[in-house]
Amino acid sequence: MTADIVIKGGTVVDGTGAPGYRADVAITGSVITDIGPDLDGGRVLDATGQVVSPGFVDIHSHYDAQVFWDPALTPSSYHGVTSVVAGNCGFSIAPVRPGDGEVLAKTLKNVEDMSEETLIAGVPWGEFETFPQYLDAVQRHGTVINFGCYVGHTALSIYVMGEAAFERGPDAAELAQMRALVSEALAAGAIGFASSHAPTHNGEGGRPVPSRFTGLEELRELLAPLREQNRGVAALLPAQIISDDELFELQREIGRPFTWTALLTRHGSDFHYAKIEANDKARAEGVEVWPQVSGRPLVFQMNLRDPFTLNTRPAFKELVDGPRDERIAAYTNPEWRARAFEQLSNGGFGVNWDSTTVAESERHPELIGRLIRDIARDRGVTELDAMLDVALDDDLDTRFRTSVANDDEEGVAYLIPRDNVLLGLADSGAHISQLCDACFATDLLGTWVRDKQVMPLERAIHKLSEEPAAVYGLTDRGVVEVGRKADVNVFDPDTVAPGPLHRMWDFPANGERLVADAPVGMTHTLVNGTPIRVDGQPDPDALTSRPGQVLRG
Repeated sequence: MTADIVIKGGTVVDGTGAPGYRADVAITGSVITDIGPDLDGGRVLDATGQVVSPGFVDIHSHYDAQVFWDPALTPSSYHGVTSVVAGNCGFSIAPVRPGDGEVLAKTLKNVEDMSEETLIAGVPWGEFETFPQYLDAVQRHGTVINFGCYVGHTALSIYVMGEAAFERGPDAAELAQMRALVSEALAAGAIGFASSHAPTHNGEGGRPVPSRFTGLEELRELLAPLREQNRGVAALLPAQIISDDELFELQREIGRPFTWTALLTRHGSDFHYAKIEANDKARAEGVEVWPQVSGRPLVFQMNLRDPFTLNTRPAFKELVDGPRDERIAAYTNPEWRARAFEQLSNGGFGVNWDSTTVAESERHPELIGRLIRDIARDRGVTELDAMLDVALDDDLDTRFRTSVANDDEEGVAYLIPRDNVLLGLADSGAHISQLCDACFATDLLGTWVRDKQVMPLERAIHKLSEEPAAVYGLTDRGVVEVGRKADVNVFDPDTVAPGPLHRMWDFPANGERLVADAPVGMTHTLVNGTPIRVDGQPDPDALTSRPGQVLRG
């Protein structure tokens, strides 16, 4: 019988890690129906000289809101991603009480650099309250690629506790209600439960997000439904609040996969080696904890209207959500500058004067690409003075590029090919005005596989497809195999690359984002048997048909 579609002439790298082989791939409906030579189909997609692989899985996205106004979940779908997991770090947008959408929007603005105006305008807040209703709303609106979502700790806390969630942990009755809501979400198809203790996660008014008030015992209670239903993944940011041993013991008790964000490298630090040693030892003893690693340096292009990477310092934290005039008054105050510079000089996350450059400046284009440290030396001022002076001249629109972590290339090359770690921290859909790591897959295949040769192509594709699919229970996809869902990529391994970044204003309420929308070497992408990109361009029919599925755990 003739198939609907045949991908002809490519080398199949099936996602299992096995060597590639020449074969055609036949697809009928949403399923792969044959793999072999000389297959026939009603539509032929040419893969001559290229690789045919499973679609890629992005386990660390924040597309919870964007899915409603951008069902193609761009730019992820441009880079071969066919399935995403949203709700990371505990920041799902459901459950949400009527009228509380603004509270969640303010929280996402501060912790994930999303435009509050875009969130208010773009999300159909009136269509859902509970988490099951949210998943139903996503399914009703439709999506071009597959979409799964955690139920988020912070959203649960605000739903149950209201304003008190920003001041304290839950009491016994509130915790019981939150646990029941986790059970309800899992039964409806939540991909798992996500939480965060990260000190960078400060919400409305600079206050810690609610999940940061929860101790280990409360977390154990909220994770219990995963054990009871034997489903779902726990995604955590322990942030040194929960020790390795406590995390391993908690996973033994819950009995479901854990993942945590993120195991990054820093020049001069052996932290990642120690973490891997402890994790591998625990894995040998039966613990299933997956640190997330990334091949991308953690680079932000921030401005001083909302300096995300600096907001953990008290001087900057006190300005969060304050009026613009108050911020400018602080920036021009010598005493505030001295206090802020002292805090920034104590090390830690947020600023690295050795790598901070001017990325965008309307009034000082001659400074673009220059180190702030060099500008400060030329002017005879501190680095913060130089940064503030340039920003004030630009009405705070200057963008500064700074690398804050994962900049040890040797350490990254050690981490990303390993067993027992997952490729994650793309943060797709978050920090959209400051970074774009949704192109992580094409960067991995181009930079780390072809150029640096840190792992074979077969290994990289396995880590982009079957490995995460298996952890998240997506057993019907992740491998090019007869009977599996036809989430498939065709790409040129000799040219594949993420392409350039550029800034655009295409979101609701004229929201801006930094985007990689011109990848190189990505030829075709299919989702559930429907081509969504053909010959390197979006297929307009896919936006209409929206072949993606809600991935219910």
